[in-house]
Amino acid sequence: MPTETIRLRHAELRLSDGVAEFSHQRPEQRNTLTAELRQDYVDLLDRLESDRTISALIITGSGGSFCAGGDLKAVMERRSSPDPHSNMALAMRDNLAGAHVWLSRLRNLDMPVIAAVDGAAYGAGASLSLAADFVMATDRAAFCMSFHKVGMIPDMGALYTLPRVVGLTVARDLFLTARRVGAQEARQIGLVHSVFDADSLLAETRRFARRFQNAPRGAAGVTKRLLNMSFETPYAALAQMESNAQAVETCSRYHADAIERFLRGEPSFYDWDRDAPA
Repeated sequence: MPTETIRLRHAELRLSDGVAEFSHQRPEQRNTLTAELRQDYVDLLDRLESDRTISALIITGSGGSFCAGGDLKAVMERRSSPDPHSNMALAMRDNLAGAHVWLSRLRNLDMPVIAAVDGAAYGAGASLSLAADFVMATDRAAFCMSFHKVGMIPDMGALYTLPRVVGLTVARDLFLTARRVGAQEARQIGLVHSVFDADSLLAETRRFARRFQNAPRGAAGVTKRLLNMSFETPYAALAQMESNAQAVETCSRYHADAIERFLRGEPSFYDWDRDAPA
């Protein structure tokens, strides 16, 4: 497939070999999560949810930063605005409520989402990386739940996602100390899947993403959604959802073709171990 590059407001979308690569493009501001970048995520999800040719999504930054956090300049402008509707607490509540709509879509996207983190993933940037299924990092990447440094609570879903990734004790440490976590420690505590040098991060992440090209997108999406509910869903309810979902997936064309290949003694479409790079 030819490579397609789409320039958005504060991001760029690259489509190549069945992989979507979404890059934050405000390096001079360390790729802070502006209102424009949030809208870029909405547009990205609108495209990917309707494009069955895409098998994986990479989210990354540019210029040596993943995302250094929320747009604090915009917060200060809102606080000092003479318009009471923009500077009151309800404005912050509505902004975050809107963000959670597209964050939920990102977490439940029916394909693997891989964050490629170089440099800072601070505050909302660290929260954003937790929406991914896999986090790849450079050896100079750093994660920080920096909210307490500016008198805020963790947001963008981190209070939900971080304890599920690293456990409650470690999450309490990272939230309350607001300390910096380097790439190697992040890997040890389960935040990061793999660590590479800066020059090879994107190449390795793209190679990893392409290994999902033949994965069952429908089954992957349902698996992700059920996993995302598993901690708070009673066993009986999850078992019922599992039964219903399995009934649907076994009626898919992908499943029928895979079974036919198996019975003919042919290799499967999707084999992670077989397709590993040398």
